[in-house]
Amino acid sequence: MTFNELQIIDPILKAIELANYNTPTPVQTETIPLILDGKDILASAQTGTGKTAAFAIPILQKIYQNRDQQALRKIKALILTPTRELANQISENFTRYSRFLNLKNTAIYGGVHQRKQESILYKGVDVLIATPGRLLDLMNQNIIHLNQVEYLVIDEADMMFDMGFIKDVNKIIESVPKNKQTLLFSATISKEIEHLAKNILLNPIRIEIAPEVITLDVITQSLYLISKKQKTALLIELIKTENITSVIVFMRTKHSCNRVVQELVKAEIKAEAIHSNKSQAHRERALLNFKKGRLTVLVATDIAARGLDIKALDVVVNYDLPETPETYIHRIGRTGRAGLSGRALSFCSYEEKSLLRTIEKQIDQKLNIVDHPFSNEELTAKFIDKPKQKKSNQQRANKLVLNKPKNGSSPNKQKSHTASDKSTYKPKSNNAYSNTTTSNKNSKSAWQKSSKNKPTYNQKVYNKSNNNQTSYEEKITLVNIKSS
Repeated sequence: MTFNELQIIDPILKAIELANYNTPTPVQTETIPLILDGKDILASAQTGTGKTAAFAIPILQKIYQNRDQQALRKIKALILTPTRELANQISENFTRYSRFLNLKNTAIYGGVHQRKQESILYKGVDVLIATPGRLLDLMNQNIIHLNQVEYLVIDEADMMFDMGFIKDVNKIIESVPKNKQTLLFSATISKEIEHLAKNILLNPIRIEIAPEVITLDVITQSLYLISKKQKTALLIELIKTENITSVIVFMRTKHSCNRVVQELVKAEIKAEAIHSNKSQAHRERALLNFKKGRLTVLVATDIAARGLDIKALDVVVNYDLPETPETYIHRIGRTGRAGLSGRALSFCSYEEKSLLRTIEKQIDQKLNIVDHPFSNEELTAKFIDKPKQKKSNQQRANKLVLNKPKNGSSPNKQKSHTASDKSTYKPKSNNAYSNTTTSNKNSKSAWQKSSKNKPTYNQKVYNKSNNNQTSYEEKITLVNIKSS
């Protein structure tokens, strides 16, 4: 199928052609006609499948066809996205497709001064791309009004949940007219996503495109067993010996990103970090330098795991294994795009063994262990799962004989103790409660004297709760009574 067959108008077709789009992707083929037909959508499509164009193209076409050219621009489409990087990239795509439509869009997000964003909004926009936090701030200041929104898109919905934005999203949804078309896109469809979809979508059509494991076929995945302290040295060694020119290194923490970048720079490797503590200007500059080949290494936390559209990325390195297998798939999905092959290198310390097993279970394959200059036989041996030994028939038979009850009694029935059963308590000669005969027959202890009395309250409670057993205190008392 071609874009011409999707009933797309000529101005957009012309823009698509200039963007070198030849054939629509599966998610575009499935989604564009349904959106043009006014249907609500719940789509499961991973990053890199062309889903931004899948909702941007039909939304632009519908706004263009229904817009009053003489009226002031009002926000007709709202696209919610979790990160600043995604917001900027979605805005770039809308600008590219609306090149010949005279439609305006802008992206708003936190981390920068809002004055510039305000001035653009006052001039009027047709499409607003926003992160939830900054959008709520501007709404509370009465700078943004959403009463004219006709199309609502929630992109990367599962990431919204992961980053704790879902409450803000629900507040924004309450401010949007009920009579709207809603599109929900998510890499994975969890129970939380299904619950959200049930509340905000009207008779949605569910679309599932490109199961996540399929795209892994074009990515060579390798495993490097390494101690925590040697990970940076291994990274430097691989970059230099294998002539890697473009690599994203994913870390678990922001502090680790900064530390690794410092070590790479000392080794004369061009690298920069992007994470939430970096300013927006720094992050945009680092990403631009990386795209243009001015940097060899981009070190990032999972904030950059989705939405980074980098062509011909050679390698992705999991310096720290992610907490979930879904994040692993999103990370390595940065490479192996547009029909190109890619490589994913994962560094795994012994402390991350359980994370590795979870990932391997999810992708249904064992990662290939690669030998390297820092290999350790002792560490490697710890990762080898010992096969479980099956019990032989003889072992099972022996177990049955050992557990066989004697004299027809039940093996689970506990033995009842009587006063004559002295084996339950064998006092030692130096025990404080010993009833050993002394030279003074009248020197019985107060405890021995009290043994003639009735059981205490606590003893009664114990016997009431378990009539088949004699309490520990009563056993001792009975033995001493008989011996006296």
